[in-house]
Amino acid sequence: MSSVNFLDKLLDGVAVEWRALESVAEYVRGLTYNKSSESSDGQGYKVLRANNITLSNNSLNFDNIKVVSFDTKVKDTQRLRKNDILISAASGSREHVGKVAYVNSDMDCYFGGFMGVVRCFAKINSRYLFHVLTSDIFQSHLDEMLNSSTINNLNSAVMGAFQIPIPCPDNQKRSLEIQAEIVRILDAFAELTAELTAELTAELVARKKQYNYYREQLLSPEDGDAEWTTLGELAENLDSMRKPIASGLRDPGDIPYYGASGIVDYVRDYIFNGDFLLVSEDGANLVARNTPIAFSIGGKSWVNNHAHVLKFETHAERKYVEYYLNSIDLTPYISGAAQPKLNKKNLEAISVPNPSPEEKKRIVAILDKFELVANSVSESLPCEIELRRKQYEYYRDLLLDFPRPEEVAA
Repeated sequence: MSSVNFLDKLLDGVAVEWRALESVAEYVRGLTYNKSSESSDGQGYKVLRANNITLSNNSLNFDNIKVVSFDTKVKDTQRLRKNDILISAASGSREHVGKVAYVNSDMDCYFGGFMGVVRCFAKINSRYLFHVLTSDIFQSHLDEMLNSSTINNLNSAVMGAFQIPIPCPDNQKRSLEIQAEIVRILDAFAELTAELTAELTAELVARKKQYNYYREQLLSPEDGDAEWTTLGELAENLDSMRKPIASGLRDPGDIPYYGASGIVDYVRDYIFNGDFLLVSEDGANLVARNTPIAFSIGGKSWVNNHAHVLKFETHAERKYVEYYLNSIDLTPYISGAAQPKLNKKNLEAISVPNPSPEEKKRIVAILDKFELVANSVSESLPCEIELRRKQYEYYRDLLLDFPRPEEVAA
């Protein structure tokens, strides 16, 4: 069904009028404060800023909320209310201006000076206006108003001039019914996206827990039932072959150039050719463990001096050690507080359970399967969410594709 036919059926012959936002809503800017106003003990007014709007789903998050002292001058209009539409209103760069989130209930929070709030009058459905403000209609308005300016600021003039399609403007009851139907459809798609995200995220967490459980079970031999050795006995250390190259001196190519946490560049030449295990030598990730500190590489490669290079006799032994290093606490082997470091001596002193080659193959085969499943769920999550988001955007654009006055005249 085309957008024209769909809207014709929805509108059932009623007119559509484009009206300035200032005629259907008020626009309020947030409270201003300086560094000295920030609370040192966490007591004061909570203030939401641009970082508290999650752009991917136009929702509020409560990460890193700013708190200002009770001495700060605030207005009641700067406190977030149910049905407010919160907008990032000013920034040093255009891409951070115009982020939108909907406020579902009264909140014990204010909004900062680089933010704005749209509050609707009775003649317009606030959720309808929210969907309009997340659409290309609003983004096109911002592009036209701001891209030619060095000042990225959604002031009252910019916001007030924004044109909004109002169906059946001469019959408020009918107008609100049409708006409510559009909201019902778009909210349903948004809810489906949220439900899918929650479902897939829960599945991902469950798979990771399952994987971690079996990894710990398989890599934690019973007392007295396993031989132990050091990593230095299991692997040949090839650190002496590493060569760091400053970024400006690298010849571009298709050979991966590795650092402590993975590929950092691609170069023309190589110094290693084969299968190796790289282990982070330094960096905060040695403690934080946001990404694996041990990872296998294959083929031609170049490695700088931020990753140890280990060579093993067999694939199973290399993967076994990779799984083991990523499962244990390496704190006893790490030196340095400001800049954590796992030096060569400490790396080679790490104790590793050393079952038979056949048992290592068995453990690796099991963990490979669990990792494959966990990675499959992890990779499918953003793809599924993106598909749902595009579905929502498609129907949003379809439902909001009202003819403009110049199109009607033509």
